[in-house]
Amino acid sequence: MKRAIVAMGGGPTREGTLGRGHFFLPTVFDQVKPAMRIAREEIFGPVVGILTCRSGEEAVEILNGTQYGLSSSIYTRDVNLAQRAIRDIEAGIVYVNGPTIGAEVHLPFGGVKETGNGHREAGTAVLDVFSEWKTVYIDYSGRLQKAQINA
Repeated sequence: MKRAIVAMGGGPTREGTLGRGHFFLPTVFDQVKPAMRIAREEIFGPVVGILTCRSGEEAVEILNGTQYGLSSSIYTRDVNLAQRAIRDIEAGIVYVNGPTIGAEVHLPFGGVKETGNGHREAGTAVLDVFSEWKTVYIDYSGRLQKAQINA
């Protein structure tokens, strides 16, 4: 199998204040194929792989062919392609003409398939994830109440 090409970066930062720590340079891999490890795993770091495809449908097929589905982006001028991608992409969030930034704290955010932890733990949905709901009715009238049924 052919190897991806490191087009930029590819090693630790050795300069400036970051050079004293363990920081990885932003790295771009070119000529990545869908079967390659870099295309099939989640890399939480400054690394991107460039895959070439011939259509929006093929791009969605490549994306959905992985076991992960945290966040995705599609760049297009074709609104119909964008709508099909939104419908067909298997990911917890889909951006159109914008990067995946991971800062969606105001929205329920989480992945599908083998990514994330199965919860949508952000925004108001966090209340459902970390709460046990209990419904309580209190009648302070001091009288026995009947059900609200007129017979």
